[in-house]
Amino acid sequence: MKYRTWYLTISTTLIALSAFFYMIQIHIFHEEHETFFLMLQDLSFVPVNVLLVTLILDRLLKKREKQGLLNKMNMVIGVFFNEVGTELIKIVGGFLENIEDVNSRLQISQKWKDKDFKEVMHKISIGPDHLAIDSPNLIVLKEFLEKKKDDLLNMLANPNLLEHDTFTNLLWAVFHVADELAHRPDLKNLPTGDLAHLKVDI
Repeated sequence: MKYRTWYLTISTTLIALSAFFYMIQIHIFHEEHETFFLMLQDLSFVPVNVLLVTLILDRLLKKREKQGLLNKMNMVIGVFFNEVGTELIKIVGGFLENIEDVNSRLQISQKWKDKDFKEVMHKISIGPDHLAIDSPNLIVLKEFLEKKKDDLLNMLANPNLLEHDTFTNLLWAVFHVADELAHRPDLKNLPTGDLAHLKVDI
């Protein structure tokens, strides 16, 4: 409500000032016809001005701003994989029963195009049934995530994450696994239900 009142006050003041200056111009030069002609001429340019400023310049500025945010996000993603992601992939890979098949399909080269990545994503089959979870691996995963908790929190606090839903979801998934493991102090004697739940999370 306060914003509307402020907006209305500013609008009324600006219109009143414009009318006041037009009246001064008429009073000094006594050229009503010329004044109204110039006023209509200015008004006729307003749509073009709106087009240039609102549609073209605004779009260019937003595009440049978005590109800057994406560059910052790429830096954050790079830090994630340097500090956490690469080692996390190795640890989780230790749970996979079909790790040889996954590795054979992920022989990435510089010749790969977007379609190659999409194709291999459809061909690789990874689900809870492909995981062989045991206590030693869970302990390694838990200790690693506990050690990297502060790094993950710092990344999650980055406001630029809003521009990258996929990476944000990845961080939340990692945090969820870390929380699930943290709430299980004894990973050596987990019931079958807990193991099944952890398989889905991982």
